[in-house]
Amino acid sequence: MRPFNQSLVVYIIWFLLIGAAGFAVYEQQWDALFVTILTFALTFAPMQFQRFYHVQIPVFFTSAIIVFTYSTLFLGEIADFYERLWWWDVFMHGGAAIGFGLIGFIVILMMFRDNKYAAPPIALSWFAFCFAMTLGVIWEIFEFGMDELFGLNMQKSGLADTMYDLIVDTFGAFVGAAAGFFYLKGKWFGGLAGMINEFVETNQDLFDEKK
Repeated sequence: MRPFNQSLVVYIIWFLLIGAAGFAVYEQQWDALFVTILTFALTFAPMQFQRFYHVQIPVFFTSAIIVFTYSTLFLGEIADFYERLWWWDVFMHGGAAIGFGLIGFIVILMMFRDNKYAAPPIALSWFAFCFAMTLGVIWEIFEFGMDELFGLNMQKSGLADTMYDLIVDTFGAFVGAAAGFFYLKGKWFGGLAGMINEFVETNQDLFDEKK
């Protein structure tokens, strides 16, 4: 997918970030400028991933990743949503964990493409769950690093915030892994399992068994 072949919401986010960067320069708010530039750069990560690994990410997947990046870094830190909305951090972690669960399941599914019966659905879903939880832990480390290096407040109340985040990550990872389980069992009617099916259909060559 080309960088400029995106949904309308992605164009809007890019426009807002460019405007915010200009405003930060005008106001000489260098911390805000750094976070804005970082957010803008990370919105191109899905396209670069496709380019280097020859994977086609559906537009909805790409848009969801970019919206999450924008919501977490820019809205959360620059617009101060973490302080204004008590549920924002919970919402972000829950959404991320579900996404990580889906990604983990897709990765595991590709690993078993040569023999789809090498492991039962429950085992594949368990590995997807563990994958999502690991990414959740890495994110907590990222939050700690941002707070320590740039004086942000991503962790809020420290240990309590971290533990609540990990609990939310657990529920989100379970939902994502469960979607993968129902996909393998053929019991899905759109929704998250449908998103997995869309990715598989878009990248059929990655999942076909080798002859």
